[in-house]
Amino acid sequence: MRCRLIPAQHYLLETLGLEPAPAGAEAAARPVGRREAAHTVNLAAARQFFEREGHLRVPRKHVEVLPDGTEIKLDAVVDSTRRRADKLPDEQQAEWTALCMRW
Repeated sequence: MRCRLIPAQHYLLETLGLEPAPAGAEAAARPVGRREAAHTVNLAAARQFFEREGHLRVPRKHVEVLPDGTEIKLDAVVDSTRRRADKLPDEQQAEWTALCMRW
């Protein structure tokens, strides 16, 4: 969302020495691959659980703690992944299927 400024606001910003951002700078500032990064972390938590337990039947309200201290609400991740299975790319579906995901 781009903010529209009135001429007086432009003037005040210019007197402070601030220049408008170049076109496309807004898009560059956003985190790139946010969904892919979340998928990677969530899958790492699922793999850790699967390796320890031997299944992916995650108890309700289970929180998986990764080695770096990141806490993942794994039950919610598995549930939402199941619900949107038809929207996942084939590669991600294959990764979850490798963990014996019950679709």
